[in-house]
Amino acid sequence: MNMKKKAAASRQPGSPTPSARRPEDERLSVASSFAYGFQHVLTMYGGIIAVPLIVGQAAGLSPADIGILIAAALFMGGLATLLQTLGLPFFGSQLPLVQGVSFASVATMVAIVTGGGGLPAVFGAVIVSAAIGLLIAPVFSKIVRFFPPVVTGTVITTIGLTLMPVAANWAMGGNKKADDYGSMANIGLAGITLALVLVFSKVGSATISRLSILLAMVGGTIVAVMTGMANFAKVGDGPIVAFPTPFHLGMPTFEIAAIISMVIVVLVILTETMADILAVGEIVGTKVDSKRIAAGLRADMGSSLLAPIFGSFTQSAFAQNVGLVAVTKIRSRYVVAAGGVILVLLGLLPVLGRVVAAVPTAVLGGAGIVLFGTVAASGIRTLAKVEYRNNMNLIIVAASIGFGMIPIAAPTFYDKFPSWFSTIFHSGISSAAVMAIALNLLFNHLKAGNSENQSVFVAGTGRVIREDDLKPLADGDRFEGGKLIDCDGKEVPVESASSSDH
Repeated sequence: MNMKKKAAASRQPGSPTPSARRPEDERLSVASSFAYGFQHVLTMYGGIIAVPLIVGQAAGLSPADIGILIAAALFMGGLATLLQTLGLPFFGSQLPLVQGVSFASVATMVAIVTGGGGLPAVFGAVIVSAAIGLLIAPVFSKIVRFFPPVVTGTVITTIGLTLMPVAANWAMGGNKKADDYGSMANIGLAGITLALVLVFSKVGSATISRLSILLAMVGGTIVAVMTGMANFAKVGDGPIVAFPTPFHLGMPTFEIAAIISMVIVVLVILTETMADILAVGEIVGTKVDSKRIAAGLRADMGSSLLAPIFGSFTQSAFAQNVGLVAVTKIRSRYVVAAGGVILVLLGLLPVLGRVVAAVPTAVLGGAGIVLFGTVAASGIRTLAKVEYRNNMNLIIVAASIGFGMIPIAAPTFYDKFPSWFSTIFHSGISSAAVMAIALNLLFNHLKAGNSENQSVFVAGTGRVIREDDLKPLADGDRFEGGKLIDCDGKEVPVESASSSDH
């Protein structure tokens, strides 16, 4: 009894019990939380403002109205992030995941806008498709048992690889129509930022190393100011404080064709968000079960359902921020929640948004190379745990990653396909996830017809026996006629892998 009292006394007030403690529940100081949270905002800022910018321009909105779309995207992204990280009953995975407007929906929303429906039809389609997504989220989460390391590792690797063109585009300047796109000045600035990330990561101080992305972005921006590549003159233009007005850009309208196309997008978003939840769970080192995935998907769809009220669109987890978690080793969900608070403030204080927007895109590109490469490296680390002997796992990985790279290598590959098909497979992440799940089912679950020595793809790897497999053997044991005989000539029973799993 005394030992129990001492143990209880040694714990900090309000700290979780050892059995309840999870890596993502770590609490940092307020200052550290907001510093690391600001890193997350900088990492995803370019992605979150790109969608309202593209859709607003397609809809022919004025610069002021496009500014309202951007503010709404930041505001809703912050609220969705807080819901995902802190959670409510049945909503939120309570993992360090940043939420924001999904890029997967851009092509579909532009098609709806230019097809005559305008923004009201987009808002209506988002509301209905999100409601359907909310209903099917628990069913979607049940397929988590079909996500062993051979699938999750493949998807995580593909997430990192599919983000590399984004980093390259940022490093070149971000705007393909600009005269300086791809200039040595832009790429040089990205290179300086990348070098600063590596230098700060090398520094002995753990704090500096963990803040390497933020410090490198600040350093890169300072270099840009000194060389005339960054301009903060327009930061003072426009309102300082502004609250997103409900239905400012019109009441939603509901068109069947627009709704059907957005439902397909929602299925893609659910697949990508589930992959991100599994990826960040792997990186953090915490248990992710179907209930947690369902709660995360509900947070996605619940925030998407409310987003059109304030003039925003479908929300999803941001894969690039999964890379930041891997780089910094900061696994606390409260750090990402601090980033959510910053996003809400950016949505309410457009002046802060203009400060962040003034950071040159090339600076983001230099940091993005490390961030997105880290996601791919995390996937490779997961794939290293996979057993490749006498099975088809290698071809599952090979075919799935290859399939996922097609839309990256050839962005127009699916342009001639039916629109519903191209919507799903135009995303490299969705392509790889669908192929990995399907092949894992075909080869590892539906085993009827599988041959004994299945994969010709592992023929050249040579026979390897693990040290753990040899430990039970004694000197003189031998394998004869399909039976294991011990040194005394007695047969040793061999238990099948399937029976040992039960």
